[in-house]
Formats: sequence, C-alpha cells, structure tokens
Amino acid sequence: MEQTIDPTLGPVLARTGDERAVLTSFLDFHRAVLLRKLRGLSDADARRRLVPSATTLAGLVKHLTLVERNWFPTLLAPEPGDVYLTSEEDAVASFTLSDQETIVGLTEAYERACARSRAVAASIDLDHVVPHPQLGEVSLRWILVHMIEETARHAGHADILRELTDGEAGAL
Repeated sequence: MEQTIDPTLGPVLARTGDERAVLTSFLDFHRAVLLRKLRGLSDADARRRLVPSATTLAGLVKHLTLVERNWFPTLLAPEPGDVYLTSEEDAVASFTLSDQETIVGLTEAYERACARSRAVAASIDLDHVVPHPQLGEVSLRWILVHMIEETARHAGHADILRELTDGEAGAL
C-alpha cells in the first residue's frame, strides 16, 4: 500500500530548495506541530502534569518561547539589557507557569518570538559566527540545526502529552 505525503507541507515544498529554505521550513514545521498540540484544549488540560517531571503542554510552549528568544535575538542581535540565560534556575523557570498564563497568551508570545527569530535569521548569513557563553562560537547554520532538534524533541514530548490528555495523536 503506497502512502502519500502531503505536498503542501513546508519541508516537502522545500525538498529541492537551497540550504536556508530546507532548514527554515523544517524549523517552521516543528514550530507549527507544537502549537497544533494545544488546539482544542482547555487551559486546565494544557497545564496538567501527566509525567513525573514538571513538563506540561503549556510549559513546553513557554520553554520554547524562551529558547527562541535566547538563540536568535539575544545571541544574534542583542539589544541593550539582553542577557543570554544559561542557569539551571532559568531552565526550570522556563517551564514554570504562573496562574495568569493561558494557552492564548502563551501561543501569542511563542508566535511573536518565532516571528522575531525568523526576521533575525533572515538578516544574517548562514556562515555568520557569534560568541556563545558556553560553546565558544556558533554559526547561524548550527543554531538553525540545533533549533530544529530542540523544537522537534519538544514537539514529540507534546505529542505524547496530548495523547495522554485526550487520545489525540499524530504530528498533524
């Protein structure tokens, strides 16, 4: 039985594109998968802890919002006062939700962070290298590959959490 692949998916559309088109389409695909995992859920469901760690669907979106800000604007196009976050406390806080945070607010913040990341990345050559506080130096190319890995890994976590929440499964 032959299976077809949706020809409108970004990574499929970019299958013969240049390196930047391939990298950004895969990153955008995984960003969208993450947000699709929240569709139709209540704030309470998105906050529910279903695994021993503090990982929740809403917490994943909050975490990836910080990750987007950290890797793109803060590292590649910092503004006065920007600080690259590296501590264990920062990592824990990035998953921790306040009582006021909602799916709508978290989604909007993530979408804004992704839009800013896209704009920063589009303005820089893939070979552009910047200092990194823990790794020495990194290129935009490396950052894009890392962000594909990071976002895809957390989208996979979100897929499992969504399935545990209401049985919904699948990337799309």
